[in-house]
Amino acid sequence: MDLSFSPEELAFRDEVRTFIAENYPPELRGKQDMGEELAKEDYLKWHRILYAKGWVAPSWPKEYGGPGWTATQRYIFSEELARADTVMILPFGINMVGPVIYTFGTLEQKARFLPRILSGEDWWCQGYSEPGAGSDLASLRTRAERVGDHYIVNGQKTWTTLAQHADWGFFLVRTDPTAKPQEGISFLLIDMKSPGITVRPIITLDGGHEVNEVWLENVKVPVENRVYEENKGWTCAKFLLAHERTGIAGVARSKRGIERLKEIARLEVDGDGRPLIANPFFRRKIVDLECDLTALEFTELRTLAGEAAGRGPGPESSLLKIKGTEIQQRITELVLEAAGHYAAPYFRAFPEGSNEYPIGPAYAHRAAPTYFNMRKTSIYGGSNEIQRNIIAKLVLGI
Repeated sequence: MDLSFSPEELAFRDEVRTFIAENYPPELRGKQDMGEELAKEDYLKWHRILYAKGWVAPSWPKEYGGPGWTATQRYIFSEELARADTVMILPFGINMVGPVIYTFGTLEQKARFLPRILSGEDWWCQGYSEPGAGSDLASLRTRAERVGDHYIVNGQKTWTTLAQHADWGFFLVRTDPTAKPQEGISFLLIDMKSPGITVRPIITLDGGHEVNEVWLENVKVPVENRVYEENKGWTCAKFLLAHERTGIAGVARSKRGIERLKEIARLEVDGDGRPLIANPFFRRKIVDLECDLTALEFTELRTLAGEAAGRGPGPESSLLKIKGTEIQQRITELVLEAAGHYAAPYFRAFPEGSNEYPIGPAYAHRAAPTYFNMRKTSIYGGSNEIQRNIIAKLVLGI
């Protein structure tokens, strides 16, 4: 594996770096630096800028509106976005349902949905998990009964990220309750404004409204909104989850997180008055993190090389998911440790509209909320315990 960039790739990196520096909205930078919660319009602002440039969907084929980049260009692009600490492009449309539609969808579905996913006109959410059917997704119970040219959908989904903003959702539903679990599931695209859909907030440990319950009561969904064959939706689900798990690894963002951790460790001191970065015990934790992240990066590069050769993500996506999320959690744990007691009275303790300033340095204000929120990463996308089972079965053969 050649790890050096060609002159053309270095020129591409410079182009991306310059574009971000000249076009990233300064008001978003201000919100991020202050640890403010981002609104729907904040996410869409950067999305639209990248869409206008033609860069919003790095992995999409050119024929569907993507830039037609190589795996190396996509890697460079993600590195530069992380380096500049930009707002993430939400994955539900671009990285999840979009590839499912252009891989398994009809010509009509591609023409209808793909342009609006690219432009950001449609905000998507993911209707997979249910109470009692999370990592054991095949045990889902949401039912869809076909009546003429519609399905009537009834059930409940949970942990539905940002569904309060969604225009559309992609849902796994059971269309044949008598079949084996994986064989009786279909993949439906559902208009979130349909009568019978109720979105109820779930407030997370950090005090934020990020996830929701979604209730579906006699929701009518046209049969034309089913992707792929009836009862064959598990094929779409596995395809989507493999791409989701690869993206969850977040190698580029973790590299930026470690750099930020080092900056904090240079400012904070230990009990002997030394900068934390000079404390051998704390420094060793950072070095261990960097070693693990470097190993993960090479694994990601091998995966990208496989994609460039025409192979989709396989069981290695489970390894990327496991190690990537563990590293993310370790970074937030060390930031919390470095911030010390200043991380305890984090800003959500102050009522909305208060003119009281949080105590301590700015980086401490989000240390505790981020630490608590990141407990989720080893659970969503299929819990890490489930990913280990996949590796044991498909890689080790046990």
